[in-house]
Amino acid sequence: MKAFLFASFWFSGSFCAIAAQPLIGLWDAKLTVDKDFAIPFALEFTGSDVHLSASFFNGDERVTSTGGVQNGSNVQLDFAHYASRLEATIENGILKGKYGSAQNGFRDFEAQPHSATVTSSTNNGPTIKGVWEIPNESPKGEKAWRLIVRENGLDISAAILRVDGDTGTLRGGWKKDRYVLSLFDGARASVLEIIPQSDATLKLSLRSPRGPAALFTAIRPDAARAKGLPEPTNPELHTRMKNPNEPFRFSFPDLEGKVISDTDAKFYNKVVIVNIGGSWCPNCHDEAPYLEALYKKYRQLGLEIVMLDFEDAEQLKKLTRLPAFIKKYSLDYTFLVAGERKELQAKVPQAENLNAWPTTFFLGRDGKVRAVHAGFAAPASGEFHNELMQSITRTVETLLAESGSLASGTD
Repeated sequence: MKAFLFASFWFSGSFCAIAAQPLIGLWDAKLTVDKDFAIPFALEFTGSDVHLSASFFNGDERVTSTGGVQNGSNVQLDFAHYASRLEATIENGILKGKYGSAQNGFRDFEAQPHSATVTSSTNNGPTIKGVWEIPNESPKGEKAWRLIVRENGLDISAAILRVDGDTGTLRGGWKKDRYVLSLFDGARASVLEIIPQSDATLKLSLRSPRGPAALFTAIRPDAARAKGLPEPTNPELHTRMKNPNEPFRFSFPDLEGKVISDTDAKFYNKVVIVNIGGSWCPNCHDEAPYLEALYKKYRQLGLEIVMLDFEDAEQLKKLTRLPAFIKKYSLDYTFLVAGERKELQAKVPQAENLNAWPTTFFLGRDGKVRAVHAGFAAPASGEFHNELMQSITRTVETLLAESGSLASGTD
C-alpha cells in the first residue's frame, strides 16, 4: 500500500528530541507560487545560530546553503552558487518568509517542524516503475523525452530526462487516484501528477512556477516502437561540428580578465574537454562535480577541462554566482567567461544545433572534436546516468591512450 506524506520518506527521526533547538532538524516546507499552487519540499537545518546551514534535497543529494545566521526569530540563509537567499521569521513554531533572488524575484515560503506521522490510504497505487517515453516535439528538435520511475516501498520517485538533462528527483506517493510527486532543490521547482490509464499509458501533468501545467502522455518503449513513434534524442548525435576536420577554437577571458585560448601552451598535445554551460544552469551544477572528479583522475595523464561560461547580463556586470559556483564544488579546471546566453551561437560558431545546457566537446590531442555529448543525465536518471559515466570514461581513456600515455590501472 502506498501512502503520501512528503518528506517522510527520507527521515524517520522525531523532531521532539531536539525541540530545545528551534530550528535544527527536518522541516516540512512549501513554496507558494500562487493561491492555487504550492510546491511541498523537505528542508533540514544544521549548525548553530551563528553558523546556520540549511539543505534542500534532490533525491538523496543535498543542496546546502553557503552561509547563514539566526538572530533571535530572524533567519537568513545564502545560496551564493544560485545567487539566491532565504529570509524568514519564526513565530509560534512556524517559519515564514521568502526565497529567491533580486533578479528572478522572491516567492513566499513557509515551513513547520517535520511530522513523522504516516497517513494511511485506502488506495493501492499500481506499479509504474521503469522507463517510459513521452512523445513530445520540443523547441530543441526532440521528438520524445524519457520518464524514469523508481519504487522503494512507500517511496516513489521519478525524473524526466530531456536532451539538456533531467528534471532532478521528484518524490511523493499515491493520493486518491494518482501519484503526486514534487521537487524543490533551490533552483528546480515542480509538481508532477501521474495518472495510470486503463490502456497501460500514463497521463502526466507537470507544473512549475513558470506557468500553467503542461500535459503529456507516457508510453512504454516497446509500445512506442510498435506504434512507430520516434525514440528520444541520442545526446551523442544532437550537436555536431560543421567541419570536423577543423580544430575547436576558443579565446575568452578568465575570471581575472586574462584571455585564454586553445593555442595556449597548457593545452598543447592534451586531451581537452570543452564544457558549454553557466552557473544559472541546474544540470551544469549536476555535472560539475563529475567533471572535477574526472580532472583529478586524469590530469596527470594529459587531460585538461575548460568551461566556456555563459551568464545573464546582470551577472556579467559583476560576477558573483560563478565564483561561488566554483568554490561550492571545489573546481580546479579552467573557467572562461564567454558572454551572455543569447550569444552562444555567435561565440561558438563551429558547432551546429548547439542548444543544450550543458554541452560537452571531447577534443583529441590534435585539437579536433572526437565526440560531443548534449546535456547531463544526473543520478536521478538511473541507468542513463550510469551509462553516461561509462561512456565519458571510455571516451577520455581512448583519447589519452592514442598517444600511449594512459597508464594501466588508473584509480
